[in-house]
Amino acid sequence: MDTRASKKRANARTLVSDENQQPKCKKPRVVLGELTSVPNFIDLTTSNPRIKRVQCPKNPRIKKSAATKRAVSLSEKDVPQSSEPFESDIYQYLRTMEMEKKRRPLIDYIERVQKEVNANRRGILVDWLVEVAEEYNLLPDTLHLSVSYIDRFLSINPMTKPRLQLLGVSSLLVASKYEEINPPSVEDFCDITDNTYKKTEVVKMEADILKSLNFEMGNPTVMTFIRRFAGIAGENQNTLNSLIEFLGYYLAELSLLDYDCIRFLPSIVAASAIFLARYIIFWPEVHPWTSSLCECSGYKSVELKECVLILHDLYLSKRAASFKAVRDKYEQDKYKYVANVISPPKIPSNYFEEV
Repeated sequence: MDTRASKKRANARTLVSDENQQPKCKKPRVVLGELTSVPNFIDLTTSNPRIKRVQCPKNPRIKKSAATKRAVSLSEKDVPQSSEPFESDIYQYLRTMEMEKKRRPLIDYIERVQKEVNANRRGILVDWLVEVAEEYNLLPDTLHLSVSYIDRFLSINPMTKPRLQLLGVSSLLVASKYEEINPPSVEDFCDITDNTYKKTEVVKMEADILKSLNFEMGNPTVMTFIRRFAGIAGENQNTLNSLIEFLGYYLAELSLLDYDCIRFLPSIVAASAIFLARYIIFWPEVHPWTSSLCECSGYKSVELKECVLILHDLYLSKRAASFKAVRDKYEQDKYKYVANVISPPKIPSNYFEEV
């Protein structure tokens, strides 16, 4: 008599033999971004005369709906030739998001809300956070997001001077959890403050930040826009692309130090950083603001004037001169020493006139 166990073994042998007879056609999974590199992936936008369109045999029992007919009649000319329409829609969505009141700090919160925190103390905190982010190899996006949290939190919560550093590390902790794959632990952030604050204090402040910001943690920063602008600004030259990009990053981080810059939208700071980066690199050969950049960003050069002049003063150390962390960071080889690039002392006013 067959036992239950013997039947299971017999079934297992049958399954194994069936699997061995069938051809193995499983393909490795790929992420969406890699689809175009898969060997059997057909790009409908390519026009190769040797590739013929395969038509399925008609089934008389299946009636085509109007939607199906439209899908079947889709020709190659109807297929988008690039992702530009999607990029434009995403960019417009981000521009709308950055202007939402809940994602913006008060532009005068130090005067209206704070008593012990001033612009200089804020600058000292941001300068120190740049060092912390560099120590733990955090993304620039994490740094910008954490400063955004700080400004938004200080817009509605008075803060004492001894707890300002606690707000800084806790904001960086929240931003790290949002942006990083392997964020530093709470213990790491306690350690970086030389254990000035206990783990329970950091966690408590983290909860206070989340509640104060109503858990609205995802908002566009300068880094969200600057990469898009930098790709157009380099005029398709790889060397210049990377130089403009790093110089743009440098100017963007300098803007974090200056309390006056919080009144500008992130997209304006990003566009101004690219404007100034091109001016520093290309001057006086070409105009720093091209029609492509104007179309891509949605800003005319005259709209960037105020922000560009502030960034230029920061670059020349006429503002925030005592804060060294950002400048030291971008004097390194991995950033192509962009902090050492010499800039002309003035920007001609005609660069801000409409072309």
